[in-house]
Amino acid sequence: MAKELNRIAVKYKEEVVPTLINEYGYKNVNEVPKLVKIVLNMGLGEVKGNSKSFNIAVDELQAIAGQKPVVTVAKKSISNFGLREGQKIGAKVTLRGDRMYEFFDRLTAIALPKVRDFRGISDKSFDGKGNYSMGIKEQLIFPEIVYEKVEKIRGFDITFVTTAKTNEEAKSLLKALGLPFAR
Repeated sequence: MAKELNRIAVKYKEEVVPTLINEYGYKNVNEVPKLVKIVLNMGLGEVKGNSKSFNIAVDELQAIAGQKPVVTVAKKSISNFGLREGQKIGAKVTLRGDRMYEFFDRLTAIALPKVRDFRGISDKSFDGKGNYSMGIKEQLIFPEIVYEKVEKIRGFDITFVTTAKTNEEAKSLLKALGLPFAR
């Protein structure tokens, strides 16, 4: 039984690689930038005392990502923030391979078009090394979230990690894959 490739993975191999080779003049197909991983990160410092709310938020992140999140804890105590060392303050998920492409497909085809007054995402959030970060203001744009079970509207960050050397190469890669940048 042959393994079925994701639509975005096929698009990368058949359309994006030849386009980027023509655009940047790469000599070897292995020079072409590729998407390595997507990291979803949700800071939950506001619910640090309420374990039920924390668990609901982690479950929502798991439903969105399709993978169990890792709970992040405070490395040291900061009294001004009421933070103790070892206290749960967030959750993150790292997606690679098929799950990464499947999430990317859902994000670009289903979730982002549901954002009200959506005109594309900003192209100002590149880190200089070919990685791109963006924020999602509410988890309700994903179809996996059941509106009736939502306790509070929460946002989270998405980071696209690529092998691109520059911001321009990374933007060309993500745009060719289907990320809708603003004009």
